[in-house]
Amino acid sequence: MAIKKRSEIDDRFKWNIEDMYSENDLWNDDIEEVLNLTEEFVKLAGQITSSADNLYKAINQHDNIWQKLEKAFVFSHMKLDEDNTSTLYQGMNSKCESVIAKVSASMSFYAPEILSESKDTIDKYIKENEKLTVYTFYLDSVFREKAHVLSEPEENILAQLSEVTRASSETFKMLNNADMKFDDVDGETLTHGNYINFMESDDRNIRKTAYENVYKKYLSQINTIATTYSYSVKTDVISARLRNYKSSLGAALYGDNIPEDVYTNLIDAVHEHLGSMHEYSQLRKDKLKLEKLKMYDVYVPICKSDERKYSFDEATEIIKKALAPLGEEYINILSHGLKSGWVDVFENEGKTSGAYSFGSYDSMPYVMMNFNGNLKDVFTLVHECGHSMHSYYTRHNQPFIYGSHSIFTAEVASTVNEALLIHYLLENEEDINMRKYLINFHIEEFRTTLFRQTMFAEFEKLTHETVENGGVLTPKFLSSEYEKLNQLYFGSALSGDEYIKYEWSRIPHFYRAYYVYQYATGYSAATAISNKILTGKDKDRLAYLEFLKTGASDFPVELLKIAGVDMSKKESISDALSTFDNLVSELRSIL
Repeated sequence: MAIKKRSEIDDRFKWNIEDMYSENDLWNDDIEEVLNLTEEFVKLAGQITSSADNLYKAINQHDNIWQKLEKAFVFSHMKLDEDNTSTLYQGMNSKCESVIAKVSASMSFYAPEILSESKDTIDKYIKENEKLTVYTFYLDSVFREKAHVLSEPEENILAQLSEVTRASSETFKMLNNADMKFDDVDGETLTHGNYINFMESDDRNIRKTAYENVYKKYLSQINTIATTYSYSVKTDVISARLRNYKSSLGAALYGDNIPEDVYTNLIDAVHEHLGSMHEYSQLRKDKLKLEKLKMYDVYVPICKSDERKYSFDEATEIIKKALAPLGEEYINILSHGLKSGWVDVFENEGKTSGAYSFGSYDSMPYVMMNFNGNLKDVFTLVHECGHSMHSYYTRHNQPFIYGSHSIFTAEVASTVNEALLIHYLLENEEDINMRKYLINFHIEEFRTTLFRQTMFAEFEKLTHETVENGGVLTPKFLSSEYEKLNQLYFGSALSGDEYIKYEWSRIPHFYRAYYVYQYATGYSAATAISNKILTGKDKDRLAYLEFLKTGASDFPVELLKIAGVDMSKKESISDALSTFDNLVSELRSIL
């Protein structure tokens, strides 16, 4: 079936992005206003901490500029995602990125100037001007960074170098997305986007061919990719040293005040439960009746669904029933959003692949999808709606300065929704084969989110520590260490091959250091919270809704305590992994 043009899709299945700007001229007006406001803001240099009123004025103007610029960026980015071939929105998006860089450089004096004043004086100002009270946590956080903020000239230099320091990431992105072309498989085009479809094929030869076609291509570029990744890690390490952090891990965790124990506890807890992961690998090998289990056998479902299809309206009804334990208010808000233009539903020519939740403080919490009507799309929708509802509650209860979320907490809201959906489907499914499929689906969510992302996190820790200790990240070293980790996580049931050692070379997230562990911690926290909502008392539901309202008003570990989960304790990870243990045992018993 040919992909539709955007004009051919019913408007009720498109997001209402024009709610942000009804015409592009208004977007241009905001860009010009941002530049004018920035010129005015620069005039405050040297005066920010001269009085309580000036401090409030500076913070308020700073927020106003970024609030307006955020809205402009979100609009241009999303319009481009509607159709990536649009030269108009390519230009608008590029212009906005340039303005962001210019504004950042112009404002580079801001934090150093605040930090040049004593904390006692700032605390005195807060008492003098009650309007500053809302900024208490923000200012405390700024001073917490004092040891890691450089002088104004140095900050200005780093701000101007920000585009250059992204060179490794941008080079890999272009190599990966634009230059990397794979050989066809059985007459069909193989791409990044459909690779997983080939890996889920019942035909083992197709899986093997797709797998080898992909990794042969990465192997052909392995020296280049090792260099880009090596310099990305070096950038992380040097940046951490310049800013006086003890390590790149410490630098990555410091902003959100995440104890390093959270990171190491995650790895340790997963190691303690690798027995169940190994059991699952053996179960997969047995069910597929394979003499040798290979990496290209890891994604094929071992339990088949009936491949039922869902319309978008059917999917939304299922989701609303599944999320009913969150209460009437939650469902009413979500229902209204689904009807009023939150979601861009279907694929069209030029549209960005995948799915996300996005928006500005002043906009709807939008969801972009490419809905095809399968069960995975229903899970994708409920996941992204979790993000959007998190944004909705936060923006209606927090000022702009706290109106976002750290990744550490953001993935919790989306994954709680997924957990409630899988529970609802299992509770209401009578077909035994579909129940097997759903249990296996749940296990796969654990494998790909908790285990796989932790393996990635362990690899990142190893590579950064290697550079910090004076080591070199050669292709041979990277591939050898990755192969060891992969075997550790899958166990003896998996037979090695000549290609999996190169998987590290195709992971884009590695260019955003120490990011992926948060998927695993988020999944663990969400498992605990959803269990509380389903088996606990109404106070657990209310505590979770209160958490959704908190945004960035405190550090993530503290915010999650509001929802009843303490991620500083290893048990929070272990409890989630116990659920995985039980699922594997249950699947074995019914196969």
